[in-house]
Amino acid sequence: MSLSFSIARRTLLGATALAMVGGFAAAPQDGVVAIVGATVFDATGAEPYRANVVIRDGRIAEVGPEVRAPRGARIIRAEGKALLPGFWDVHTHWTPAGDPALTPEVATAYVQAGVTTINDFHQPPESFEPRRRWLESLTTPHVNFTARMSTPGGHGADWADQNTTRWANTPEAGRAGVQAIAPYQPDLIKVFADGWRYGQSADNTSMDEWTLKAIVDEAHKIGVRVVTHSVTVERGAVAARAGVDIIAHSLQDRVLDDATVQLIKESGTAYAPTLAVYEPVKPGQTPPANPDTPRFQQSLRKFGFALNNVKRLHDAGVLIALGTDAGMTGTPHGTSTLREMELLVQAGLTPTQALMAGTANSAQAMGMIADRGTIEVGKRADLVLVNGRPWEQISDVRNTHAVLIDGRVVHGLGARLAAANSQPTLPAVTVGAVIDDFTRADGRTNLNTLRVEDFDGGQDRSAQISQIITDADGKRILSVSARMSQKENPTAGVIFPMTRGSIVPADLSGYRGVKLRLRGDGKAYELRLRGLQGSWSAAVTAGSEWTEVEVPFSALTPVPTRGGGQGPAFDAGKIFDVRVGFVRDAGALGYFEIQQISFY
Repeated sequence: MSLSFSIARRTLLGATALAMVGGFAAAPQDGVVAIVGATVFDATGAEPYRANVVIRDGRIAEVGPEVRAPRGARIIRAEGKALLPGFWDVHTHWTPAGDPALTPEVATAYVQAGVTTINDFHQPPESFEPRRRWLESLTTPHVNFTARMSTPGGHGADWADQNTTRWANTPEAGRAGVQAIAPYQPDLIKVFADGWRYGQSADNTSMDEWTLKAIVDEAHKIGVRVVTHSVTVERGAVAARAGVDIIAHSLQDRVLDDATVQLIKESGTAYAPTLAVYEPVKPGQTPPANPDTPRFQQSLRKFGFALNNVKRLHDAGVLIALGTDAGMTGTPHGTSTLREMELLVQAGLTPTQALMAGTANSAQAMGMIADRGTIEVGKRADLVLVNGRPWEQISDVRNTHAVLIDGRVVHGLGARLAAANSQPTLPAVTVGAVIDDFTRADGRTNLNTLRVEDFDGGQDRSAQISQIITDADGKRILSVSARMSQKENPTAGVIFPMTRGSIVPADLSGYRGVKLRLRGDGKAYELRLRGLQGSWSAAVTAGSEWTEVEVPFSALTPVPTRGGGQGPAFDAGKIFDVRVGFVRDAGALGYFEIQQISFY
């Protein structure tokens, strides 16, 4: 196996044998753990070997067959078990539509699967800081936060505003987008560079090579890696020429040609094929009653290309990393990472090569191999113990016995999750009565949050402009106007988060309702509150003159659930945001102005 990083020497010290009490030494030495008798797959390229591992202060201090456990260390007996570096997943989405849906549940799913580092591609940069604080209270894998960029109307930019996915279709816009993202300290940037919708709609939104290269160059200046959503052979070549660090998806429209394989290899671009999200019939699913439908046949054909292409790239020497797109339909968090290794073996890689993809290769692709990804002295002690020999039978990765993150047992051996893992959200906080009077010079609300434009999704989207203006009396006003898209019931509006990034919920039980000074075109508007239990709305109207609108919480009615069912009664205890918006006819103009919005 060809590895581009050096194999560090293992420290060898003497043999060990200590009396055990419930799997651990009776008087543990603070910060010291000894794993005794494991068969170690260290992901350096060495053959598995029997060894002991000593961990101090969350780092691997000693590794070797003759290493002695320090007196008073916690001892983990691991005879007959395999010890591997913690698994990676470089492509996940911690979305409320995923399985599981809530952040603490997602964290738990990864920990229980032995996945100790992941990249999250879902959240807007505004949420990074509060999410990082939230993760500190959870038993969780390490999470790298990803900022997103796409073309206007492109994939990834078709469901949120630029606070979530920056738009760029010129090199100048690409560089400016990276500069706007930089203050949020992203761990990486994902660019939706390929507009091909898996052959189900036209590609009219792919990013040109000059723009992509400008993004990559600007990101590398600030030390941030770039991954792309690239799913066709042609766009894979564009990504490689632009110097992208990881292609995060399968190239699946045809078999890779030799020239593109060579180009990807020479560029140093890694490849994370996310086979788990493309598997035509996923674990637990029932095959279609009629497998001859064009859609299912297309899925089979694309998946065949995906399997073939990852093997071709691997054999050519391209670094294969592990990603899943978990959080998408039928791709659950945690178990999909393990499934991805099985699918890499199905594609023709050996179990050892699949394990390398899920450990050291992913760490190398992310530029973090000096810190983790192998079992070597000085590395972070992110480890997984499994029953079996997964380098011979890859499905043994599912036989998790124990998981350590930063040297601490977080799963198995009697470990308990943090209390916060059983709570759906962070504790609710109280917020001030004035949501926004539009007077802050930095453009943020009175609650110190960033307003979010909220207009209909899809490639054809309503064109919305939101701006703060000053009227003749010197009053500051939020003006929202839109030309509606050509679709049924197009929408436009603005969201006022209760806390930064809508991560921490607000407790509004001390208030009776929402009031705002509103004027508009005389048609109906909607006031909506979104909380942990659902969303609730009320219709309001306003003409060309300022109207004092008061909506008591008691007047809010549940917004129907996705399945068409009735939502729960209003719960003021955990509210994430307030929205004001409207529906207008296709192609029509719509607008409203707000002078102040607050609780009463």
